[in-house]
Amino acid sequence: MATTIRPATRGDIPQILRFIRALAAYERAPDAVTATEAGLERDGFGPNPFYFCLMAEYDGRAAGFALYFFNYSTWLGRPGIYLEDLFVEPELRGLGIGKALLERVAAIAVEKGCQRFEWAVLDWNTPAIEFYRARGAEFMDEWRIVRVTGEALKRVGGTTGKAGPSTAQVAKSAPCSAQDDKE
Repeated sequence: MATTIRPATRGDIPQILRFIRALAAYERAPDAVTATEAGLERDGFGPNPFYFCLMAEYDGRAAGFALYFFNYSTWLGRPGIYLEDLFVEPELRGLGIGKALLERVAAIAVEKGCQRFEWAVLDWNTPAIEFYRARGAEFMDEWRIVRVTGEALKRVGGTTGKAGPSTAQVAKSAPCSAQDDKE
């Protein structure tokens, strides 16, 4: 039986969302997913996608996915890839599908001249940690993930009427929502 890795298409969006929900359930946060098919289409399949996705098929059926995006290292002065999600159906694990997905994203990083390929893994996810360690991944224990969301993001961004830069003080940048700035 063969594994095929291919770029996702619009037709894969329902399956991508199913994989995202299955991954969230595995990571003990099933209610955390608010992604929608419309949002996945908007953000991944327009003229300037925010993410890219690979689909894995095993024996002709959807088996897993890898969702990634490009970032940039100022220290290296080069682009990198951040792997947001890697998921393989539980009953298909151990067949080399995750390895094939990881290798394809790494190959894309090399093809694009990236100098880094990074991702996060939950500290309790021993199978994933062992999988990544076996492939030469370096664990950056001295670095901490920092995240600002929801109301805190609005406060930091100055959009709640509290302290922060005014819209006029900030140069226009790429939008992070469905609404484009029409200035």
